[in-house]
Amino acid sequence: MVAPTGPVKSETTLIEVDADTRAPRLLDRVRLAIRARHYSLRTEEAYVAWVRRFVLFHGKRHPGEMGEPEINAFLTDLAVRAGVSASTQNQALASVLFLYRHVLEKPLPGLAAIVRAKRPGRLPVVLSRAQVRSVIGRMRGTPRLVAMLLYGSGMRLLECLRLRVKDVEYAENRIVVRDAKGHRDRVVPLPIVLRAALASSLSRVKGIHRKDLAEGFGGVFLPDALARKYPSADRDWGWQWVFPAEHRSRDPRTQVERRHHLHETVVQRAVKQAVRDVGLSRAASCHTFRHSFATHLIQDGYDIRTVQELLGHKDVKTTMIYTHVLNRAGVGVRSPADVLWRAIPAAFEDSRQLPPPPNSLRPQIPPSHQLEAGQEFEEDLGEVDDDY
Repeated sequence: MVAPTGPVKSETTLIEVDADTRAPRLLDRVRLAIRARHYSLRTEEAYVAWVRRFVLFHGKRHPGEMGEPEINAFLTDLAVRAGVSASTQNQALASVLFLYRHVLEKPLPGLAAIVRAKRPGRLPVVLSRAQVRSVIGRMRGTPRLVAMLLYGSGMRLLECLRLRVKDVEYAENRIVVRDAKGHRDRVVPLPIVLRAALASSLSRVKGIHRKDLAEGFGGVFLPDALARKYPSADRDWGWQWVFPAEHRSRDPRTQVERRHHLHETVVQRAVKQAVRDVGLSRAASCHTFRHSFATHLIQDGYDIRTVQELLGHKDVKTTMIYTHVLNRAGVGVRSPADVLWRAIPAAFEDSRQLPPPPNSLRPQIPPSHQLEAGQEFEEDLGEVDDDY
């Protein structure tokens, strides 16, 4: 029997291995290192794509043969030729550094010489309350419900789409956000105005779940090893997605057919169309509802620490950007132009207006100071008229 010479796929891990050395290939080693650290699927896809791009940029040379000069050349090409943003350039750098540190285990002593892009300080886009009402008013169906939850609770889009039925606590009037950014859980408010609409949506989702069970499916993805610890938990009602996808699909890692949560592009396209229909000139997106949530809470007088906990920020400095959006520290800053022209009551506006400028540089002498015919001017140094 002849041994295979090409790559072989393992059915359990779906990682290609070399038939000669039985060792995973480079990109699959990157995947294994990422999964061992419990990084998200999106992080895995981004890091693998950047590592592949780095290798192709240098003519498919092995990264073990390269170092700081090749990394700088790659980053410089991204900034100069490709014209990528600072955040994109830093993401590429993080991917390459992950490759050398955790996959190749090759130290890079000259890290200080590596090109690092400085991210500009941008203020987030914030909509007014009237604009939020107008945009959401143009939306329909599940995207409208998701958008109202984004604004009403301050969740990120994927945090909202990954909600499980058990995470919505009607009795406590709150939503528990599990395994959010930074692998931290937090609690956000459940808007009272959405209780009825969300209950109606969950009733429809339960019907979809029953249909899947009848067809031999009904399972969902469970984090970590819960599927092995509780074999039937993936079919329980409490673990089902609050916003399931319309059709079933195969898991990209395990290739198991199941119903995933609603894809984020469905909501993103609906928000984009609503913004276009309203006629807003600002680049508003799903994340704009989160910015507006935080800004409006600060406007209503909530302290910055409370807003920090609701948003799930690790550092309060990240939350402080919303005080910069308001351009205030504790109270609003009033423009002196508003004080001069806008704040004058109409009844007193005429009396407080400045007199029109004279034709000469100096004002004319009033009649009380004019001399009669034959009268001489008497100089008096005892009093000085400051008006002249």
